[in-house]
Amino acid sequence: MELNWDTMKKLLGLVAFGVLLHWGLQNLSFLREVLGFLLELIAPFLLGGCIAFVLNVPMSFVERHLPQGNPASRRGRLWLKFRRPAALVLTLALVVAVLLVGGFLVVPELSASVRTLAASFQAFPATLAQWAEELSPYIPQLSQWVASLQINWQDILSKALAFIQSGAGSFLGSAWSVAAGIFNGLFTFVLGFIFACYILFQKEGLRRGNRRLLYAFLPREQADRVLEVCSLTYSTFASFLSGQCLEAVILGLMFFVCLNLFRFPYALMISVLISFTALIPIFGAFIGCAVGAFMILMLDPMQAVWFVILFLILQQVEGNLIYPKVVGGSVGLPSIWVLAAVTIGGSTMGVAGMLIFIPICSVVYTLLNRNISRRLAQRRLDP
Repeated sequence: MELNWDTMKKLLGLVAFGVLLHWGLQNLSFLREVLGFLLELIAPFLLGGCIAFVLNVPMSFVERHLPQGNPASRRGRLWLKFRRPAALVLTLALVVAVLLVGGFLVVPELSASVRTLAASFQAFPATLAQWAEELSPYIPQLSQWVASLQINWQDILSKALAFIQSGAGSFLGSAWSVAAGIFNGLFTFVLGFIFACYILFQKEGLRRGNRRLLYAFLPREQADRVLEVCSLTYSTFASFLSGQCLEAVILGLMFFVCLNLFRFPYALMISVLISFTALIPIFGAFIGCAVGAFMILMLDPMQAVWFVILFLILQQVEGNLIYPKVVGGSVGLPSIWVLAAVTIGGSTMGVAGMLIFIPICSVVYTLLNRNISRRLAQRRLDP
């Protein structure tokens, strides 16, 4: 190996990297604290970037359908100046309207359901006993178990009050820290929202600045490659977001139609709840199923069983037919890899991993497919 200046720089870089790696392994706790501090500092900007990315999908759709305006006229130039703020305001109004409609549909139903549950709570043991008596010819042990079941509601109520009182003392003792955490969270959200608005207003300028930065410090081929991957990542995440929302709406409508068709109680509230929880890929709808089954159980245990059966049927239809076609097709990922991405993401990062891993796996899958096709073409092999 020729010992010139380029080789010396590489060797010095390797030595510096080895020293830094050794120091980092010896001071992991200090590095963790430094990383936590840095993440806390940039948290509003990370949150703002996420908000801007999510809002940019409907905002781009709204902006495309707004009048273009004539740059030759004064009114047209004025409209072009206010076109993007108008698109942002309409997008925010649309998001708030969706949340308000969901709240107005769920909150009245929820309050009525709470009153119904409170009225039927005392009668639930009798309802359960009647249900067990109806099933006793088929399951003799069930009737004996219900007869031996003793529920002391007064004891349960006293224990619940004691738990609330003991928890209230500790809550009041840490009220200052709770208030400080709420204030910090609100400040982070407000700052992140302002940063997101800035990104959305100046996205073309930021895109040009990032392109200039890449071409200034990277070779042209590497810069083109980075921009290609970034474009693919954005289009994949945007398609996944729109596909996930469409899938949640379809699932909610399916449940609303079926629950009304078979005259289940709380049809509207359960359908809206399942729609919102279905934004969590594949497994989110089970949260709505658990809440809906519990509420129906208080009124009619047998109907709760039928609700679970109906949910499992609709979930199979949604999971095997609708979700892979709508979401898997929107990100260009086969259904088996959608399931694998959700499973791996959920086991490593929870709900956030489920949402992130599908687009990430789609990007990796697309890049790998392109690389494989290019290599096969270079070798003149039939894929």
